[in-house]
Amino acid sequence: MTTATSDSTYTFDNGAPDAVPQMHALESFLDPITTRRLAHAVLRPGATCWEVGAGGGSIARRIARAIGDTGQVLATDIDPAHLVAKGNLHVRRHDVRTEPPPGDAFDLIHARLVLLHLPERRRVLRTLTGALAPGGWLVVEEFDCTAPQRVLTAPNDDAAKLFAQVMDAIMGVLQEHGADLGWAQDVHTEMTLAGLTEVDTITHSQSWAGGSTGASLYETNSRQLEPDLLAAGLSPDQLNAFRRLVRDPGFAVMSYHFVSTRGRLPS
Repeated sequence: MTTATSDSTYTFDNGAPDAVPQMHALESFLDPITTRRLAHAVLRPGATCWEVGAGGGSIARRIARAIGDTGQVLATDIDPAHLVAKGNLHVRRHDVRTEPPPGDAFDLIHARLVLLHLPERRRVLRTLTGALAPGGWLVVEEFDCTAPQRVLTAPNDDAAKLFAQVMDAIMGVLQEHGADLGWAQDVHTEMTLAGLTEVDTITHSQSWAGGSTGASLYETNSRQLEPDLLAAGLSPDQLNAFRRLVRDPGFAVMSYHFVSTRGRLPS
């Protein structure tokens, strides 16, 4: 996932040093959920599919295996450096904000952690809907960042307060870059307004212990956004303490709420 902002800079850049560990952490947490959402009711052999903002390509590869040699997957990203074309999996550089869809008859279009970062998110959702084949599915998955991250255990109260302070700053930076922290709650309604049917939504969260792959996402994000976080008033000592905290086995926090919504274009 590479996320664009309104001024064509990028909140999380695929070319940044921390991009690969960020992708791995997200894939570890999210791929099992996404795979269930793209199961047999949605994904069929021979399908034509579009993976939007494909990032590291893990879901594109899963889709390619599921649809078999008679199907086709197009994985697009504004920076496809981590994507590898192979067999029925094709790769293309593409900006979903400014370029027309690379087709108009997709049986499945999947976008994960993409639209929440785009100021044009509602227009893009309708563009994606217009690229579906009759009977095709659109699956949009986002983090709901409106609820504070709930600390379950911490070494002390000061550590819990530090975590909350840094997370508030991270959310502020994302908003400044054009993210809508509550967009995940709107997707179901927007799909219905776009004319999709059979719309359904699930939400998933789980505990992340300090030192886990999930908790490493907090550290990675703090490094990627460090210049903005320092500009927002955090100190290097606070950021270093935050990173030690999320590696501490005595620390645990509830993950972001992951919201998966899918809808179908009438046949």
